[in-house]
Amino acid sequence: QVQLVESGGGLVQAGGSLRLSCAASAVTFSFYTMGWYRQAPGKQRELVATINSGGNANYSDSVKGRFTISRDNAKNTVLLEMNSLKPEDTAVYYCKANYVRITYWGQGTQVTVSS
Repeated sequence: QVQLVESGGGLVQAGGSLRLSCAASAVTFSFYTMGWYRQAPGKQRELVATINSGGNANYSDSVKGRFTISRDNAKNTVLLEMNSLKPEDTAVYYCKANYVRITYWGQGTQVTVSS
Protein backbone atom coordinates (compact mmCIF):
# COMPACT_ATOMS: atom_id res chain seq x y z
CA GLN A 1 0.00 0.00 0.00
CA VAL A 2 1.18 3.50 -0.84
CA GLN A 3 1.96 5.69 2.14
CA LEU A 4 1.68 9.47 1.93
CA VAL A 5 3.19 11.74 4.55
CA GLU A 6 2.41 15.45 4.62
CA SER A 7 4.56 18.09 6.25
CA GLY A 8 4.93 21.85 6.34
CA GLY A 9 1.72 22.87 8.05
CA GLY A 10 1.61 25.37 10.85
CA LEU A 11 0.37 28.72 12.07
CA VAL A 12 0.77 31.76 9.85
CA GLN A 13 -0.68 35.25 9.74
CA ALA A 14 -2.96 36.39 6.94
CA GLY A 15 -0.96 37.36 3.89
CA GLY A 16 1.81 34.95 4.72
CA SER A 17 3.05 31.87 2.92
CA LEU A 18 3.56 28.18 3.59
CA ARG A 19 4.87 25.27 1.59
CA LEU A 20 3.31 21.87 2.09
CA SER A 21 5.13 18.73 1.06
CA CYS A 22 3.84 15.21 0.49
CA ALA A 23 6.28 12.31 0.38
CA ALA A 24 5.06 9.10 -1.25
CA SER A 25 6.39 5.57 -0.88
CA ALA A 26 5.12 4.34 -4.25
CA VAL A 27 7.62 2.91 -6.71
CA THR A 28 5.19 3.84 -9.49
CA PHE A 29 4.65 7.39 -8.25
CA SER A 30 4.74 8.84 -11.76
CA PHE A 31 1.54 6.97 -12.70
CA TYR A 32 -0.56 8.72 -10.09
CA THR A 33 -2.55 11.87 -10.26
CA MET A 34 -1.67 13.76 -7.10
CA GLY A 35 -3.79 16.25 -5.28
CA TRP A 36 -4.27 18.39 -2.24
CA TYR A 37 -7.60 18.54 -0.44
CA ARG A 38 -8.61 20.35 2.70
CA GLN A 39 -11.23 20.01 5.38
CA ALA A 40 -12.24 22.76 7.77
CA PRO A 41 -14.11 22.05 11.02
CA GLY A 42 -17.76 21.29 10.33
CA LYS A 43 -17.27 21.23 6.56
CA GLN A 44 -16.78 18.54 3.94
CA ARG A 45 -13.43 17.81 2.40
CA GLU A 46 -12.88 19.89 -0.71
CA LEU A 47 -10.49 19.96 -3.62
CA VAL A 48 -7.62 22.42 -3.53
CA ALA A 49 -5.44 21.41 -6.48
CA THR A 50 -4.45 18.41 -8.59
CA ILE A 51 -1.58 17.58 -10.88
CA ASN A 52 -1.60 14.63 -13.25
CA SER A 53 1.21 12.41 -14.51
CA GLY A 54 1.89 14.83 -17.36
CA GLY A 55 2.27 17.79 -15.03
CA ASN A 56 -1.05 19.42 -15.87
CA ALA A 57 -2.40 21.28 -12.85
CA ASN A 58 -5.89 22.33 -11.87
CA TYR A 59 -7.03 24.54 -9.01
CA SER A 60 -10.20 25.37 -7.18
CA ASP A 61 -11.42 28.90 -7.79
CA SER A 62 -10.80 29.84 -4.18
CA VAL A 63 -7.03 29.28 -4.43
CA LYS A 64 -6.37 30.04 -8.09
CA GLY A 65 -3.60 32.58 -8.45
CA ARG A 66 -2.42 32.10 -4.87
CA PHE A 67 -1.44 28.42 -4.67
CA THR A 68 0.87 26.40 -6.90
CA ILE A 69 1.02 22.62 -7.05
CA SER A 70 4.08 20.86 -8.40
CA ARG A 71 5.63 17.40 -8.41
CA ASP A 72 9.07 15.87 -8.54
CA ASN A 73 8.77 12.29 -9.74
CA ALA A 74 12.44 11.57 -9.06
CA LYS A 75 11.90 12.41 -5.39
CA ASN A 76 8.36 11.01 -5.13
CA THR A 77 7.06 14.29 -3.77
CA VAL A 78 4.29 16.75 -4.47
CA LEU A 79 4.38 20.31 -3.19
CA LEU A 80 1.78 22.96 -2.54
CA GLU A 81 3.10 26.51 -2.43
CA MET A 82 0.57 28.69 -0.64
CA ASN A 83 0.82 32.45 -0.86
CA SER A 84 -1.38 35.33 0.28
CA LEU A 85 -3.01 33.09 2.83
CA LYS A 86 -6.41 34.00 4.21
CA PRO A 87 -8.16 32.94 7.42
CA GLU A 88 -10.61 30.95 5.30
CA ASP A 89 -7.71 28.77 4.17
CA THR A 90 -7.56 27.32 7.68
CA ALA A 91 -8.08 23.57 7.46
CA VAL A 92 -6.43 20.20 7.64
CA TYR A 93 -4.72 19.64 4.31
CA TYR A 94 -4.58 16.12 2.90
CA CYS A 95 -2.39 14.68 0.20
CA LYS A 96 -4.09 12.30 -2.26
CA ALA A 97 -2.77 9.84 -4.81
CA ASN A 98 -5.09 8.41 -7.43
CA TYR A 99 -4.81 6.02 -10.34
CA VAL A 100 -8.06 4.90 -11.95
CA ARG A 101 -9.93 3.18 -9.08
CA ILE A 102 -7.09 3.23 -6.57
CA THR A 103 -6.93 6.09 -4.10
CA TYR A 104 -4.60 6.75 -1.17
CA TRP A 105 -4.77 9.48 1.45
CA GLY A 106 -2.22 10.96 3.77
CA GLN A 107 -2.88 11.65 7.44
CA GLY A 108 -3.21 15.39 6.98
CA THR A 109 -1.37 18.45 8.21
CA GLN A 110 -2.96 21.41 9.97
CA VAL A 111 -2.80 24.87 8.44
CA THR A 112 -4.05 27.74 10.58
CA VAL A 113 -4.18 31.29 9.25
CA SER A 114 -4.78 34.05 11.77
CA SER A 115 -6.24 37.45 10.98
